[in-house]
Amino acid sequence: MATTTHHHRITLLLLPLAVILISSSSSSQVLATPFSTDLATLQSQIGYKFNNINLLSRAMTHASFSQESNKALAIFGYHIIETSVSLRLLSKDIDTSSKALTRLILEVSSVESSCAVDGNRLGLEKVIRVSPKTDPSNSAIVCGGFRAIFGAVAVDSGRVDEAIKVFWKVHGGGGARLVSVM
Repeated sequence: MATTTHHHRITLLLLPLAVILISSSSSSQVLATPFSTDLATLQSQIGYKFNNINLLSRAMTHASFSQESNKALAIFGYHIIETSVSLRLLSKDIDTSSKALTRLILEVSSVESSCAVDGNRLGLEKVIRVSPKTDPSNSAIVCGGFRAIFGAVAVDSGRVDEAIKVFWKVHGGGGARLVSVM
């Protein structure tokens, strides 16, 4: 008899918890935060809808804010930008010198002259999460977030060419700016 009473007591204690869990999981209304709204806007600006929004969230998270930061995605994004520029330039002129190619890659991926400018045009300084002591408008932080977007797109889509397409859309519509830097 004692085990039956004990069993009923546990069931009665767990019942309110089950009701709470069921009612919270059936709630279809999700509260939008300013950050989630910013991520939705950013997806519209770059013309890419993430399957895994957490990748874009990480791309917009600086190391000063969290250990789960955009560092690795930014490195990957930098290499995607290098690949994009190399492919575009060599497709137009296979006889391009390595010096000219290197100069152009540096120009397009430079923090001050291009990367941060593109990131500021997207308003990333208002989206990137940083610690209270960190200036989100710092060029290196904006550039890191900008590069991380392309790393996130490649990981999300499983295709580097998708990230290249998004880069050219954001950077200047397929090469107009590339030609002007040459």
